[in-house]
Amino acid sequence: MHILIIEDEPVIAQTIADLLATQGGTAELAYDGVTGLNLALTKQYDAVVLDIMLPGLDGFQVAQTLRQRGISTPILMLTARTQVGDRVNGLDSGADYYLTKPFSSQELLACLRAITRRRERVEETVLSYADLRLELAACVLSCGGRSVGLSQREMGLMSLFLRNAQRVISKEELIRQVWGGCTEENSVEVYISFLRKKLQHLGSRTAIRTLRTVGYRLEVQP
Repeated sequence: MHILIIEDEPVIAQTIADLLATQGGTAELAYDGVTGLNLALTKQYDAVVLDIMLPGLDGFQVAQTLRQRGISTPILMLTARTQVGDRVNGLDSGADYYLTKPFSSQELLACLRAITRRRERVEETVLSYADLRLELAACVLSCGGRSVGLSQREMGLMSLFLRNAQRVISKEELIRQVWGGCTEENSVEVYISFLRKKLQHLGSRTAIRTLRTVGYRLEVQP
């Protein structure tokens, strides 16, 4: 698992990161809400461990903003606040689970396994990144209240980009994965152009960037 930990107490954040490392996981740390939100919007994680009391933006605001932007990454809200109202606010803001401090290491790991398994079941039918959502069975790409249908080749490309968001994908890999290795290079350029027009139509902040001589990358525009 690759986890984003948004926690303003460095000792707790590092303790969680060390715990994940014992299970073969990795973590990225953010110590305020603004930094954590920016990371969650622009990078891909298996889950987010999110404290409530944070400088800049609190955990409720971070979770709510992520869900409004279409980010479906599972969120484990971790906090010392134990009131029922706080738990309700956390879940209503978009958290998948609410764990109070002090917590058991075993319980924390079990919670992360549970919410990431739930996401894997959803991702069998839906792929999402930033403000985009791709329904695999219906071949429909949506952003906010808009949606557009995709052809078979467009589906192949977009699903590959969504599964590898922020990673540079070479033209050769696209041809191999989407066309089975049998097509001209300009076919890739044509279908990338089709997708870009549809992203513009949807009003998405997500774009397919060309890195000359290297390949393409799906990323969120500033």
